[in-house]
Amino acid sequence: MPDPISWEFAWPYYLGALAFGYLLGSIPFGLILTRLAGLGDIRNIGSGNIGTTNVLRTGNKPLAAATLLGDALKGTAAVLIVSSFYGQEMALVAGFGAFLGHLFPIWLKFRGGKGVATYIGIMLGLFWPAGLIFVAIWIGMAVLFRYSSLSALSASLATPVILYLVFNRFQLAEMALLMTVLLWAKHHENIGRLLRGEESRIGAKSGSSPAPETNTGNGGA
Repeated sequence: MPDPISWEFAWPYYLGALAFGYLLGSIPFGLILTRLAGLGDIRNIGSGNIGTTNVLRTGNKPLAAATLLGDALKGTAAVLIVSSFYGQEMALVAGFGAFLGHLFPIWLKFRGGKGVATYIGIMLGLFWPAGLIFVAIWIGMAVLFRYSSLSALSASLATPVILYLVFNRFQLAEMALLMTVLLWAKHHENIGRLLRGEESRIGAKSGSSPAPETNTGNGGA
């Protein structure tokens, strides 16, 4: 088999890793699980987001936990599978592909979740301390303020900084920073609501119709 790091063979492997990660990341666990549970289309519930936070609004905590696990594991699986064949550098590409797949799934007209759980799963697969740091910051902020979106924004901002300054994982920090930028962009409406004091708190249960001003909702993973 050609060496994937050799320049003459590099791009097909990188594109393959990106595509593989994207396809795994684009699996919409929130949508699939809520339908299997007989709750209908999650896009017509609460904020309309397919992520964990919106699934939690159905009142079904085990289903929300399963969504969180599925969205995280697809990121972890992407990086571990590719890493086992082609090493860490290719795994970074696959992880980023999984993140893009969750945010912009082709099956849902590129309208996906916000990437929190998948971000965690990718970090756990690439460098597990980073994943644990993300989770610890998220939990701390959630306990203090009870805003899922604020917790995710804080954790995603701190993770690349810690990777760079504490662990000297420069390449991973750069990738994490890029994912953080995308995660913040996906949360732009949440940021606006936080600034206006209108953001809903963790555990708030919504009705069956999406919020009229957005289809992205409160910090959906």
